[in-house]
Amino acid sequence: MIEHIKIKTALISVSDKSGLKELAEALAASGVELYSTGGTEKFLRDNGFAVKSISDLTHFPEMMDGRVKTLHPMVHGGLLFRRDVAEHTAQAKEHNIRPIDLLVVNLYPFEATVAKTGSTHEEIIENIDIGGPAMLRSAGKNYEAVALLTSPAQYPEFIQELKKNSGSVSHATRLALAGEAFEHVAVYDRAIADYFEGKKKITLRYGENPHQKASVSSAFLDSLYEQLWGKELSYNNYLDCSASLLVISEFLDSSKAVVGIIKHTNPCGMAEGKDVLDAFEKAFATDTESPFGGIIVMNRPCNEALAMRVNEFFSEVILAPSFDENALTLLKKKKDRRLLKFDPAMLRKRTQSGTDIRSIVGGILEQESDNQLFTNAEMKSVTKRPVSEEEREGLLFTWKICKHVKSNAIVYAQTENGFARTIGIGCGQTSRVASSRLAVTSAKRFGHSLSGSLVASDAFFPFADGLIEAADAGAIAVIEPGGSVRDEEVIKAAEERNISLVMTGMRHFKH
Repeated sequence: MIEHIKIKTALISVSDKSGLKELAEALAASGVELYSTGGTEKFLRDNGFAVKSISDLTHFPEMMDGRVKTLHPMVHGGLLFRRDVAEHTAQAKEHNIRPIDLLVVNLYPFEATVAKTGSTHEEIIENIDIGGPAMLRSAGKNYEAVALLTSPAQYPEFIQELKKNSGSVSHATRLALAGEAFEHVAVYDRAIADYFEGKKKITLRYGENPHQKASVSSAFLDSLYEQLWGKELSYNNYLDCSASLLVISEFLDSSKAVVGIIKHTNPCGMAEGKDVLDAFEKAFATDTESPFGGIIVMNRPCNEALAMRVNEFFSEVILAPSFDENALTLLKKKKDRRLLKFDPAMLRKRTQSGTDIRSIVGGILEQESDNQLFTNAEMKSVTKRPVSEEEREGLLFTWKICKHVKSNAIVYAQTENGFARTIGIGCGQTSRVASSRLAVTSAKRFGHSLSGSLVASDAFFPFADGLIEAADAGAIAVIEPGGSVRDEEVIKAAEERNISLVMTGMRHFKH
């Protein structure tokens, strides 16, 4: 390992000239010999810096409109040869290959060109950088002997280190900069691949809050649904639409109409019905305050009767597999409402497999999508009280909803004439009992009787108190994963209260 390397020669080729003057001043003050290309060379000369052309290094002219200038052994040999290997050093000397100690490159603005209104396909293609990524990979591979910069944001700290160490750069800094360079190239290549696959990146007005910038891949729109009406979707709309599609995907094959109302990615009411209007009325009744400004999603076509009902209040988005012509005409009367027609077949395909990716501070978490579910055939009570067929269907409905509620999640539901509906939902609380109390309080507030209710919990009850809370509220059947060291206490509490208790052996945390 080479602890410090002295920067003697630098190759600079950047599309973004921000901070370049300050960096060049620091390099010149340290006696670094500068080589550059095209517009970067002109910028440096115009600002009074002594700089040599890339052609002085390669002894070959830039050609083909700049497409070929750095793809040359004099460049890549200078970046790649190992200074600690005698054979490499001898070959470099034999072929007059000069070592390049510092590479400063940021790539052609491909993503900005794609996002710019009016950009032609030819312009976009010309903004695919070839030499830049190649040089970054060479320098990154040989970070033991080469430092590399890919962003103006890195310059101030680099300049500070250069001054502190008399023109030298540490091994730790070179390693960190190499990692950032490979990440930079990976993101760049992904953007190019997305473009060729038709996944144009859309810049949104702002993110979760107005001070945050945001964008989305249009593949989400193109493959899953078509926007029939309304202004562009916001960042929060995309999140809520995704949550809505995920929960309705559980009911694509249902023989009953199912309607859900989603707010802040949580279901605030869902129900089965003889038609979409009947299902909507039951879902809306769960909580008659939260639906305003939310998302309405259904597994059947939106008809005129439902359109007339939902037209009575504001909803951000309505998602349906299709819209009757009269429904569409009526719903289009409100310009701020978005109407999206989703493709059930594509949704089914997307949710049968896949990967969830989330960012965390300093890294990325990746997992398989939670696309498994406990089935009716597996359902068996671990207490003496059996589960009736209607209760089976109702518990399965409640379990499906609970899977899409933020943890800790508790869902209360009822069945009537073969149709299930939510009556109380407790989400996102730091204790399971608190979620249960929230669901009970909400149900009572909106006039629902909890007598004979069904309850689903996304994870096991760590103590019997959660089940006792449900029993005291009037529940007659509970579905939960089981697996607690106190399962026997929970089962005993259920037996004493004559409650059916189904343990699925499958948890559905949603953080």
